Amino acid sequence: MNYALATGKSLADALQDARSRTLALVEDLDEQQLMGPRLPTTNPLCWEIAHTAYFHELWVLRHLGSRKEILPGSDELFDSISIQHDLRWDLPLPGMEGILQYMQDVLSAELVQLEQIELEDAAKYFYLLAIFHEDMHGEALTYTRQTLAYPVPRFLQDRTPAEPAGPPANEDIELAGGPFLLGAERDGEFVFDNEKWAHRVTLAPFRIAKFAVSNQEYAEFVEAAGYRTEKYWCREGWQWRCRQELECPVFWNRDSDHTWYARQFDQWHPLALSHPVIHVSWYEAEAYCRWANRRLPTEAEWEFAATCDPDRQNGKGPRKIPFTWTDPPVGQSANLDSSTLGTVPVHDCPGGDSASGCRQMYGNVWEWTGTTFLPYPGFSPDWYVEYSRPLFNQTKVLRGGAWTTRGRMLRSTWRNYYGADRNDVFAGFRTCANR
Repeated sequence: MNYALATGKSLADALQDARSRTLALVEDLDEQQLMGPRLPTTNPLCWEIAHTAYFHELWVLRHLGSRKEILPGSDELFDSISIQHDLRWDLPLPGMEGILQYMQDVLSAELVQLEQIELEDAAKYFYLLAIFHEDMHGEALTYTRQTLAYPVPRFLQDRTPAEPAGPPANEDIELAGGPFLLGAERDGEFVFDNEKWAHRVTLAPFRIAKFAVSNQEYAEFVEAAGYRTEKYWCREGWQWRCRQELECPVFWNRDSDHTWYARQFDQWHPLALSHPVIHVSWYEAEAYCRWANRRLPTEAEWEFAATCDPDRQNGKGPRKIPFTWTDPPVGQSANLDSSTLGTVPVHDCPGGDSASGCRQMYGNVWEWTGTTFLPYPGFSPDWYVEYSRPLFNQTKVLRGGAWTTRGRMLRSTWRNYYGADRNDVFAGFRTCANR
């Protein structure tokens, strides 16, 4: 979000919208569902929603506003940095009524403070940080519901998934590469610390797929015994697959007639062949690439294909056309903001094609890249020190956003990151030709 365009009203609207989405993702769940099983990839949902409010309180009210804590002892209850993951199921939480009251108290105080303070860039930064943090947790709440096979959230129940259909043939787009600036420029946009700052890189010519890998393409890998053929997997990936006892993506199943089905929340549907494969780990994406004699794009190649106009040059190389919140691609351009129930076919949204001709570089599914998450040159952490630094060299970079990602926070330089084993998140991938 551009600081210059952020106003008190736009921030207030975003605060209330983010909170409305958070509450909509849990409103239909009972006490047992709100706690959920103790899994390494999920949090208790009742704890997670309270944590989002705590983050607002910590940075917007206590740090920016110098206020005292609203709920005594909240640091010991909701601070994700100091509270070990496995202990979050054992905390003396105040109960759902108390959690909801705490969330409302924090939001009300934020809105009052927003009317009282001078809205300079520093203040906007902390409000935006808290809003985007809650947006991220909204996506996490959604994939937790998927992981735990909870019903479709009520606000999504009237949004019918697209009918399965055959995908078009994929094709490569040839890009000349060359020098370009990777990362965020100093243009007044809100950015996270790991996006700073744009720096010159030089890319060799490369060929990248127009579309993300479809379910039909991925099913061919599965049916070619891809999950039982060790040579397609890196050593860590093969060990992971064996431990998980996977023979196909985690939410796939095949009936006695050899027809593939995929689970969406608590319902099984015939596999939508034209849709992108989703809920696959980096290990699975890499194994597919080895089988197909392809590779994952680097994050620099991904950003180049998403943002550079190969026909327009400036003194720094191809002209970069970044996407920011000020012109969000929606409808015919991108599948974002849970505007549909799940993914759409890989060839949908032609209005969002990049200048290079790649489709759906934003929305539908996050896309794994071949790049390990590392700091850019000159990195220094922002106020939220734990956001990036602990995950450097531990995770893989994803780009582009998914169907559930909020459009207001999506930028072409935004770097998402997960461990290579995560197959519960809304991630797929596209491929490049081998060099």
